[in-house]
Amino acid sequence: MLTDAVAQALEAEGPLARAVDGFTPREGQRAMAQAVAQTMEQGGVLVVEAGTGIGKTFAYLLPALLSGGRTLLSTATKALQDQLFGRDIPQLLSTLGLPSRVALLKGRASYLCLSRLQQARHSGVLPRPADLRALASVEQWAQVTRSGDLAELSVLDERSPVIPLVTSTRDNCTGAKCPEFQGCHVYRARREAMVADVVVINHHLFFADWNIRESGVAELLPTVNAVVFDEAHQLNEIGIQFLGHQLGTGQLLAWGRDLVTLGLLHARGFADWQDLAMRLEGALAEWQLVCQAPAAPQTRLRWVGAAPQGIAPAQWLQALAQVDIALVAATAAVANVSEGAEELGALHARALVLAERLAHFRQPPPEGGVRWIECGLRLRMLESPLTIADALRERLADRGDAQAGPAWVFTSATLGHDSGLASFVSAHGLDGARVMQLQSPFDYARQARLYIPAAFPKPSDPHHSDQVAELVAQAGRILGGRTLVLTTTLRAMRRIVQVLRAHLPADGPVEVLLQGEAPKRELLARFTGAAATGYILVATGSFWEGVDVPGDALQMVVIDKIPFAPPDDPVVEARCLQLEAEGKSAFTHYQVPQAAMALKQGVGRLIRRETDRGVLVICDVRLLQMGYGRSLLASLPAMPLLRQESEFLQALQALTKSSTTDPYLSSLP
Repeated sequence: MLTDAVAQALEAEGPLARAVDGFTPREGQRAMAQAVAQTMEQGGVLVVEAGTGIGKTFAYLLPALLSGGRTLLSTATKALQDQLFGRDIPQLLSTLGLPSRVALLKGRASYLCLSRLQQARHSGVLPRPADLRALASVEQWAQVTRSGDLAELSVLDERSPVIPLVTSTRDNCTGAKCPEFQGCHVYRARREAMVADVVVINHHLFFADWNIRESGVAELLPTVNAVVFDEAHQLNEIGIQFLGHQLGTGQLLAWGRDLVTLGLLHARGFADWQDLAMRLEGALAEWQLVCQAPAAPQTRLRWVGAAPQGIAPAQWLQALAQVDIALVAATAAVANVSEGAEELGALHARALVLAERLAHFRQPPPEGGVRWIECGLRLRMLESPLTIADALRERLADRGDAQAGPAWVFTSATLGHDSGLASFVSAHGLDGARVMQLQSPFDYARQARLYIPAAFPKPSDPHHSDQVAELVAQAGRILGGRTLVLTTTLRAMRRIVQVLRAHLPADGPVEVLLQGEAPKRELLARFTGAAATGYILVATGSFWEGVDVPGDALQMVVIDKIPFAPPDDPVVEARCLQLEAEGKSAFTHYQVPQAAMALKQGVGRLIRRETDRGVLVICDVRLLQMGYGRSLLASLPAMPLLRQESEFLQALQALTKSSTTDPYLSSLP
C-alpha cells in the first residue's frame, strides 16, 4: 500500500530522519502525505491547506515518487520549479534510492533558441555596449549548456533586452523545418518530459497549453496518474490570463523587429523593411500616447464600452485604425515574399494572427467576462472570464472514472479564511473535493510577537507611509537591519524608501534595499548574505510570498496595511459587481477573503523554522477598530499582541541579546 510506504518513510527512524538534516516527524506532514497517497491510489480531487512549516513539498513528493506512476507537478513560479527540480526531488531520490526519471519543462521564453541567436548577431538592434556584452555572454554560454535554460546564466538580467532576441515564441518558431531543430533546447526538454516519471512545470505553462496544445502539456495529461498544483492559491489569477484574449504593443514590436531582421536576411530589396517597421512603431507610439493622459504608469483601466475608461472613443478607435493600417501594409509586403523562406512564411502567419486579435479588440466587449487595458512601459489589451471554475470543472470531468484518469491535488499554505475552504473550492469548480486544513506546527506564541501601533494614523492619511518609515528606521537601528517591509502599493514602497534613506545614511551600518533596483534573486542574496552590513528590504508584489529567509537574517516583518485588492481594478470591480448581482456582499465575500489570504502569505515570511524568532508589525489600526479587522486577526497564527511601544522596543532589544535559537521571547509580555 502506498499509504503505508509513505508513513514508513516519515517515521522517526525512517530514511528521511536518517538522511535529511533537521528532519523531524510532523503529524500534519504525515496526514497530508497519506491523504495525497490515498488520492493517488483511488483517484479524485484533494484540496489541502498546509500551514507554514508543515512540509507540504515532501508531503506530496513522497507519494508521487513512491507510487511508481507518472506525476505532473505544477508550481506558481519558475523559481519554485528550479527548487523542486534542482534540490528537493534529487534529495528524496537519493535518500529513498529510487531510479525515477525527472524532467523540467518551462515555456519557450526560458530557453535559448539557436536560430534566433544567429539572427541576433546581425540584427543591429542592440546599440548599447552593455547589451552587446550580454549577447556575447549568451554566445559563449551557448557552447557549453546542455539544457539551454536561461536560468543557468546568472549574469543575464531577467529584464535584459537580449532575452527576446535569443528566445523563440510560438509564432516565430518554424518547428521541424528549422535548420537548428535537432539541437533545439525547447524540443529536447519536451522529449525528455514525454518519457519522464515526474515532470515539473508551472501554472503559466499549464494554462498556456490549454487551448493551443503547443507546449506538450496537453499530450502529457492523458498519460499521467496524478497532477499536483503547489501554490494553488495563484491558479485563478494566472488561469484567467490564458483563457481569454490579449494583444499588446510588445507582441507587435517584436513582430516589427523580426520583420526587419528576416526581411533583410531573406528578401533584401523586395521592400523597404525598415520603413515598414518604423511606420508600425510610430502607430504603436501614437496609440500608447492616447493612454498616457488618463493613466499613471502600471495602471489597469476598465473597458466596458467602445473605449477604455477615461479615453475618448474617437481618439481610441482612430489610434487602433492607424495600427491596423501599418500592420496591413507590412503584412502585404511579407505575403509577397512568404514563399522565399520558411521564416518568412511563419512571419506572415504571425501577422495574420495579430491582425485577427486586433480586429477582435476593435469590437465592443462581449458579455460574460471582463475586458481591460494595462498601461505602462508597454500597452496590453486583455479580455478574460472572471474565474477558471467552468474551464477547470470541464478539464476534471475529462478524467472519466477515478481509475482511468489522473488524481488532482491542490495545495498551498493559504487557500482561504473560511472553514472548509468553500470559497476556494467554488471559485475553482472543485465541487465534491476532499478538503483538509492543517495548522502550522510552529509555536507562534513562543516564537513571535505581533505589534499593531495603536497611535498610528489610518492608512488613508497622507502621512501614513512616513510614519511607517520612521518606525522601521527606529527598529532597524536596534536590530541592525534584518527587516523585510511589505507594502501594498508601489507608491507606498517608494515613499517609505525615500524617508528611510533620509533617516539612514548610505554609508551607515544599515542599508536600505528597494525592489526593482536589482533582480529579485540578487536582492535576496544580499539580504541573506553574511556581510557586516545590515539590510532593510522594502518590497511589494512577488515578495509577499515565496521568500524563505530562516534564522537571524530576518527578524522583523513590517506590513504597511491590510492588503485589500484595489477596488478600481477592472477584474476586481467585475467580480464585485457579479457578487452584488447575486445578492451577496462583495466586501464580505470577496475583499475580506482575498485580503486574508494575502495577509497570511506576508505573515508567513517571518517564521520559517522551529528555531526562528521575530516580531511582526502591521501598521493598520483597522485591525483593532473594525469588525472585519478582528476577523482578519483571528485568521492569523495566534501570536501575543504587544499593545505598547515600550513592549515593542523591549522585544526588539531581546532579539539583539542572543542567538535567535534562544527562547528569549518567552519572558516578554
